[in-house]
Amino acid sequence: MATDSAGLNLGHAVVLLGAAVIAVPLFRRLQLGSVLGYLAAGLIIGPFGLALISEPETILHVAELGVVMFLFIIGLEMRPAKLWNLRREIFGLGALQVVVCAALLSGIGVLAGLPPAAAVIGASGFVLSSTAVIMKMLDERGQTATPAGQRAVSILLLEDLAVVPLLAMVAVLASLSGQTDEAARPVWLSILLAIGSLAALLAAGKWLLNPFFRLLARAGAREILTAAALLVVLGSALFLDWGGLSMAMGAFMAGVLLSESTFRHQLEADIEPFRGILLGLFFISVGMSLNLAVVATSWALIAGGVVIFMVVKAAGIYGVARLFKASPREAVQRAALFAQGGEFAFVLYAAALSGGVIDARTSAIMTAIVILSMALTPLVIIVLDRLTPALKRSMDGVEEANGLQGQVLLIGFGRFSQLVSQPLLARGFEISLIENDVEMIQAAANFGFKVYYGDGARLDVLRASGAETAEAIMVGVDKPEVADHIVELVKAEFPHAKLFVRAYDRGHSMRLTQAGVDFQIRETFESAIAMGERLLVDLGVEPEDAAETLAEVRRRDEERFEAQLVGGIEAGRSLMRGNMVTPQPTPFSKPKGPAQAINPEAAQVLEESTRKPEPAA
Repeated sequence: MATDSAGLNLGHAVVLLGAAVIAVPLFRRLQLGSVLGYLAAGLIIGPFGLALISEPETILHVAELGVVMFLFIIGLEMRPAKLWNLRREIFGLGALQVVVCAALLSGIGVLAGLPPAAAVIGASGFVLSSTAVIMKMLDERGQTATPAGQRAVSILLLEDLAVVPLLAMVAVLASLSGQTDEAARPVWLSILLAIGSLAALLAAGKWLLNPFFRLLARAGAREILTAAALLVVLGSALFLDWGGLSMAMGAFMAGVLLSESTFRHQLEADIEPFRGILLGLFFISVGMSLNLAVVATSWALIAGGVVIFMVVKAAGIYGVARLFKASPREAVQRAALFAQGGEFAFVLYAAALSGGVIDARTSAIMTAIVILSMALTPLVIIVLDRLTPALKRSMDGVEEANGLQGQVLLIGFGRFSQLVSQPLLARGFEISLIENDVEMIQAAANFGFKVYYGDGARLDVLRASGAETAEAIMVGVDKPEVADHIVELVKAEFPHAKLFVRAYDRGHSMRLTQAGVDFQIRETFESAIAMGERLLVDLGVEPEDAAETLAEVRRRDEERFEAQLVGGIEAGRSLMRGNMVTPQPTPFSKPKGPAQAINPEAAQVLEESTRKPEPAA
């Protein structure tokens, strides 16, 4: 099957998937991010690279659905009340950033010798940042739900709303140049349709979507719910696209309207697999669209345009961010993240070209500038991360451990240690508390706890925390490997102190026992026992019988643990009840005599295999 035939075929799909599978893991291994990997893959296999695919526009139209689905999932996390709380960021911060940056970049275009109309179009396409690049990078860095991430989403929403007036502006400029499109809508009608389509979508979401999904859920067909989820996402995107707004805006609004639905989590699970692969294809198609011939002939102009546009836009973003009381750190990060042009520029430049506002060469150069800026953004963020010093948390109200002399030293003050402290305080024991999480220390102070800052895995901190004089040391840190290190230090340097340790799981309990701690307990053991006993009672078992059953469960668990200390984690499996029958192998012919053990270990195995299971309570 030829891979250069018209349209999209199976050969194209194999090439696209193969390029992604090779490039993305490689770029992630190099810590360059998946976005840059997708863009590089597209550049290599596209018409200006190996020419394995000659029509990137075809793939781009399909892959745009990845951005659409990404915005739908973001909308599911953005409840209407939360969206309303962000109105200042959307219509204040977002609008001012767009206006300021558009004015600055238009001025740069005029100074570069472009006609005013072309300068405004070029600036308008570049001022709307790439939703795909920014959301992907926020998602990979786990920043989407942070306050800074929510402000970034707010700005992107305003930029999506700016699509209608910008396209209307192109139509006005085309009419002024005498290149009117007879089939184009009047400006007033475009604005009216945009408002009307958005209102219709809001009404449908409020009164139709939940009954629609309830009706389908009664049918009991999982695949129909998946199809319905895709229908809602794509239908909303198409409807707002028809109304003159962006498809991404339609999908986002559909997500917001379903964010309080009982089907929210099901919808997210159904859409997620499609979102990831299509978003990757979008970046690949953008990479394929970079016209290397244009770059080669106008490389100086394009390189200068990329640098100047990104620097000027970043300066405008930084100024607006500081005006809205953002910290210098957040302002710099936002400027670096939003400094690129976006995918909407392709639509705007195409409309301006067809309207005669700009010529073909100008459109190609502007498109190349936007694509290169999108490709540079991940690199800019990587460089910024490496040059920016680590954020130092405020130590207000936090004291470092020094000269503590409590009878009991608690290392780590999370939810486990907080409960452990209560009986000690109730009986009047003097306790010293250390923690290396500043936010936890400050939060604990609000509830009347004096917690000192200190890393219990360091010997000097243990000495400063009073480990030398403490009668008992309780280790309640989250990470098992850190707890193991603390145990090693305490056993070597402070052997007089009784050592109590919170264990993460059964394997960790075994390691702690073998290390010689005085007492260890799995963090979930007692709560699971209590839950099991309550379940039995509420299911009709007499409380005395339930208590007897749980005592027997404890005994079997202790016996299994002792067996595991000797024979490893797989030992004592017969002491643990399962909910399925394990098949036992049977001999082809019956033995003439009973089995005989050849050593003590074999005798133990025979005893366990012949022991009759005790009936359940």
